[in-house]
Amino acid sequence: MILSALPFPTIDPVLIAIGPFAIRWYAIAYIAGIVLAWRLVLQLIQHGNTALSRKDADDFVVWATVGIILGGRLGYVLFYRPEFYLSHPVEILFIWQGGMSFHGGLLGVTGAIILFCRKRGLRLFAVADLIAVAGPVGLFFGRIANFINAELFGRATDLPWGVVFPTGGPLPRHPSQLYEAGLEGIVLFGILIALYFATTIRHRPGLMTGVFVAGYAAARLFVEMFREPDAHLGFLAGGITMGQVLSVPLLLFGIFMIGLAMRRAPTVPGLR
Repeated sequence: MILSALPFPTIDPVLIAIGPFAIRWYAIAYIAGIVLAWRLVLQLIQHGNTALSRKDADDFVVWATVGIILGGRLGYVLFYRPEFYLSHPVEILFIWQGGMSFHGGLLGVTGAIILFCRKRGLRLFAVADLIAVAGPVGLFFGRIANFINAELFGRATDLPWGVVFPTGGPLPRHPSQLYEAGLEGIVLFGILIALYFATTIRHRPGLMTGVFVAGYAAARLFVEMFREPDAHLGFLAGGITMGQVLSVPLLLFGIFMIGLAMRRAPTVPGLR
């Protein structure tokens, strides 16, 4: 029995529209996430992180942006709707219609980091660790944008904070986008920052990357228990979702990275 429900807040997904030109909150969220993550990286560099120079960090913003957009879009195409886009290949370019995958975006950024480090002669794991600390910033804004767009909402619930989404039918649903913003964004960011400043973990190459990847995967696996699966996919064999299928390898890889980093000697002499 449904006792109460929260109405979806009246938020226009379009911030400004001038004729056919429109600026959407989704685009603003991506820009804000990238810019704030970049500013955080600059702050870490200023406080002694030598993985990147200021110029390298400025240049990498472009590489990261391309990796996020290309990887996120192609990941969605390949992981979630390959049959549709094989039949409508031109629509792969219609990113304004929605359809981005975090797992694809992560692969895109990973590729950007590898190519950038190879081109500049930088230490791969040190750079990856620095970027990993800033990763949850972008995740937070992306999930808030999902909520504003009333997309990727959760399963029906009778909990008092259930939200009736405009495209989710009459039943209140878990605001799973906010769960993800909290876990993947705020909580994961807090863990990474605490490990970075309060411990010597940051001196073990690859460990911060492992914590980020494993932390994201664990949060996503948990939230998928409340999130409505994509309508065109539904539940897969055994009642699991595509998000869970993609997150299990991430979790294992993150744990592997943590174990590998712990076996390496710290990069700062005298640390144990």
